Amino acid sequence: MTSQTGAEMDLYEHQARELFEGHGIVVPRAEVTDSPKEAREIARRLGGRVVVKAQVKTGGRGKAGGVKLAADPAAAELTARQILGMDIKGHTVGTVMLAQPVDIDREFYVSYVLDRAVGRFLAIASAEGGMDIEEVAAGRPDAVARVHIDPAEGVTSAKAAEVTEAAGLPPQTVDVLVRLWQVLVREDALLVEVNPLVRTRQGQLLALDGKVTLDDNASFRQARRDEVAAEHGDPLEAAAAARGLTYVKLDGEVGIIGNGAGLVMSTLDVVAGCGARPANFLDIGGGASAQVMADGLSVILSDPAVKSVLVNVFGGITACDAVAEGIVRALDTVRLTKPLVVRLDGNNAARGRAILDGHRHPLVEQVTTMDGAARRAAHLATAV
Repeated sequence: MTSQTGAEMDLYEHQARELFEGHGIVVPRAEVTDSPKEAREIARRLGGRVVVKAQVKTGGRGKAGGVKLAADPAAAELTARQILGMDIKGHTVGTVMLAQPVDIDREFYVSYVLDRAVGRFLAIASAEGGMDIEEVAAGRPDAVARVHIDPAEGVTSAKAAEVTEAAGLPPQTVDVLVRLWQVLVREDALLVEVNPLVRTRQGQLLALDGKVTLDDNASFRQARRDEVAAEHGDPLEAAAAARGLTYVKLDGEVGIIGNGAGLVMSTLDVVAGCGARPANFLDIGGGASAQVMADGLSVILSDPAVKSVLVNVFGGITACDAVAEGIVRALDTVRLTKPLVVRLDGNNAARGRAILDGHRHPLVEQVTTMDGAARRAAHLATAV
């Protein structure tokens, strides 16, 4: 139940849990490693029997085999060795978290997410948490409570009790909801999610898994934000950040470059509607210099999941002929190994198309409409 744009930063599960713990939300003991040998030692410290969990910024880890129970330290080492290096929806597992197992009685779902349409945060909660919460929300929407939060009021105990009652959660969830709101506000987050929030057979509430999306626009007032971003970061996102690019790694096969966050988000939706999955969010903003294009193409083409690239630009302050010149010059420095579909529209579009036609690169083709370009890029990606 998450989404991300270029001004947002998703955290790994273990980073989210650290934030939760810092605000008084109880989590099971856990440690992180990139070494199978160290996994054995961590399991020994945690009591022997552990859950080994892949640390990647995507859902579906359990179904992909990235979450497994290990009965003892030797099994923990073997399991860590199996999970490290796995590909989960285009994300390579570089670290694993080993956590103490929990005797679960019931699983719940709680989250706060920014509802941009109304300019308020939305509390979402359900008495049926776990891996299939998306299916529950789609198939039985009445099982998921949605309560808007007034930003000026925040989540008081009374508001948390309202959410708890609407979702059919146990009364002790009120304290968790108040503390989760504190995480959102104090950490400048756009989404905080606990799934599952579990009640143990001893009656304790624990955050077993969590997701946090931080607002990058607020990084100037968060002293540890750069440290958090650098820790075990996605290598493609790190490479893009080093070049000053607004880039987010996604799970698909069509690389996306656009100018303006709104246009890029629309492009992602159109590509998805054509039966393919976007591989990234990349907004080059108002400028499309040769260096920006070269940097963007370099990052996208280094993603092994990418099968085609779509450049979708609407010329405004930066005219389309300047964009085309940038693409041509970028192709002199970046070896293009995958088909590139370009759609130029707006200011000086005809001149820009003529520049690309004159370059005659065998892997570059132009389509004049956004829908047509998305269909072509999707076809090239899925036909491979």
